[in-house]
Amino acid sequence: MSALHIKRGSSKHSAYNLRPTFSDVDERHTLAVLVENEPGALARVIGLFAGRGYNIESLTVAEVDHTGHLSRITIVTTGTPQVIEQIKTQLGRIVPVHDVHDLTVEGTPVERELAILKVIGEGEKRVEALRLADIFRANVVDSTLGSFVFEITGTPEKIDAFADLMRPLGLVEIARTGVAALLRGA
Repeated sequence: MSALHIKRGSSKHSAYNLRPTFSDVDERHTLAVLVENEPGALARVIGLFAGRGYNIESLTVAEVDHTGHLSRITIVTTGTPQVIEQIKTQLGRIVPVHDVHDLTVEGTPVERELAILKVIGEGEKRVEALRLADIFRANVVDSTLGSFVFEITGTPEKIDAFADLMRPLGLVEIARTGVAALLRGA
């Protein structure tokens, strides 16, 4: 076949294909969004996700600068690289947003979450729950003759693993704070 019969734009090195190619594989990203601490700021950020059908796996928010009245929203979301870029661009356009950082792209984030778990059990199940809590460095924050409430801090994966082991031992309730994250190093 001669060069004249090659379809225009079919080469990956063509000048017509200068846009970056994105994967169709969903990726987990942790976003840190600095916003004005004012009524409605969180609603606008969450409204962006809801209005476009983006999922939020974890959400934490707290004021981080009392004098400047700034809050930090940490959002863990999943999407294709193209969707993540869209989310970051659209977040940056919202009026109370000062800054948007994709901690997953900018470096390796340190992520921690707090969870409390209620486990009901007697006899050997109770002993095993205490043994596993010790291994996972979970603290007993409440105890009755028939139940424990454990407090555990760690990565979301560590908390998932602890909860999975507690289910057959009598896990009846769990509450999680959501991910707090910072970049490592300077």
